[in-house]
Amino acid sequence: MPPAISIKNLTYNYPDGTNALKNISLEILKGESVAILGPNGAGKSTLLLHLNGILKGNNGTIKIFNNDLKNKRKEEIIREVGVVFQDPDCQLFMPTVFDDVAFGPINMNLPEDEVRDRVCDALKKVNMSDYKDKCPHHLSFGEKKKISFAGVLSMNPKIVVLDEPTANLDPKSRRDLIEIIKKLKNEGKTLVIATHDLNAIPEIVDKIYVLNKTLIAGGTAREIFLNTKLLKSQNLDIPETGILFEILSCFGYDCTDLPLTADEAMAHLTKTLVTEGGHIHLHLHKHTHDKIAEFKKNRGHHPHI
Repeated sequence: MPPAISIKNLTYNYPDGTNALKNISLEILKGESVAILGPNGAGKSTLLLHLNGILKGNNGTIKIFNNDLKNKRKEEIIREVGVVFQDPDCQLFMPTVFDDVAFGPINMNLPEDEVRDRVCDALKKVNMSDYKDKCPHHLSFGEKKKISFAGVLSMNPKIVVLDEPTANLDPKSRRDLIEIIKKLKNEGKTLVIATHDLNAIPEIVDKIYVLNKTLIAGGTAREIFLNTKLLKSQNLDIPETGILFEILSCFGYDCTDLPLTADEAMAHLTKTLVTEGGHIHLHLHKHTHDKIAEFKKNRGHHPHI
């Protein structure tokens, strides 16, 4: 089976000649959930805008399910790749939520009853069914995010691309978006997510690509987050759960398999409590100071240290 997305030697320069992407090659399989990480200005959003033909590279090829994107009509692309922008106001412009979510299916020339069914289904997926008659511009930022997400889901694309989906959200709205993404992942939807939300990544992705104009590295979340040298070189860090357990290890906690999510942390602590008779042992010893110094050296750029 061909990959859902195949990028070969993609290079893109801005109109003023500034290089944004250089010789990018990567593959994303059907049903994979992939995060694109990198520092500010790394080209993450620029790469995403190539996946549905908004931007076109100066060199290289992009294939969607083995078909060159350059040979596809706009109508074909929107059936295969849907993009949820970082700013939902870029996608909301109709008088009601229903009209906004229906815009894509209507432009796909679908029958009226199918348009209605798709809108209702998409709003249900993002838990916004009760908002269909509201004006989108009167909604909160988090609600707008969900509506823009529904607008993409209503077109039922094979691939969903999300640019900073949890940015600028309050904790509840962020959690809601993560749960929606996890559900899509479990349904087998191919997902490409550019994000700085390191805490969410281990929950929602199978693979990470690190980008900084060119492709720096690729691997599982665990492979990338345990590569301290790589993270420091790209101004990245590990999820805060992992940082907590690195601190615990300085005080003697056995943490060879570093937890990266809350679920992994609870499982790790439960296992330790069972094997240690209901206790967790932390202590100061002659190497504690050295371990703390090493930790600060490795994580010194972290804002909480």
